[in-house]
Amino acid sequence: MLILAGLGNPGPKFEKNRHNVGFMAVETIARRWGFSPWRSRFQSLAAEGQIDTADGPVKALLLKPQTYYNETGRAIGEAMRFYKRTPADVIVFYDEIDLAPGRFRMKLGGGAAGNNGVRSTTAQIGDAFRRARIGTGHPGDKALVHGHVLSDFHKVDKVWLDPLLEAVADALPFAAAGDDERYQAEVLRLAPATKSDPRKAARED
Repeated sequence: MLILAGLGNPGPKFEKNRHNVGFMAVETIARRWGFSPWRSRFQSLAAEGQIDTADGPVKALLLKPQTYYNETGRAIGEAMRFYKRTPADVIVFYDEIDLAPGRFRMKLGGGAAGNNGVRSTTAQIGDAFRRARIGTGHPGDKALVHGHVLSDFHKVDKVWLDPLLEAVADALPFAAAGDDERYQAEVLRLAPATKSDPRKAARED
């Protein structure tokens, strides 16, 4: 059983925020792979299903924690303990301001880099979980970060956001099979994005 958790805040006020791109990712996965309807479990909205891989189907649980972003770890930890999984069975999808919009990176372990949702998850299950980092760009000034992540994506962002979310779902069999490097490469192949310094780009805008 894989546990795929998207980070975000519950409620319609936040649903289009950059901070909610993790929710958007697992919602796209649920549609792509025909997961069960969402229901309340593990302090989350959860959906169950399977992902077809070259070695056969892999069961997975999708989570949209309803604890608010900064307390995400409580929900993820509860689900992981219930299924007696290890951190290596957990993939957390979240917004990464230090990646340019549309970029995607997989990472195993490491620090929180100022992300309170990642920090909360680390406090609950340790740091050896898998991170699916979705680039949303940096506003160019540290003082503007809070407002940036809690503001909605612009219409122009759909040019890269929609293809990226679809690629995250379509390429998922590689992650389900444990090949995160191939997963990252396939996502970027399906939804190529320009490499750039997100801080520099923000300053130029």
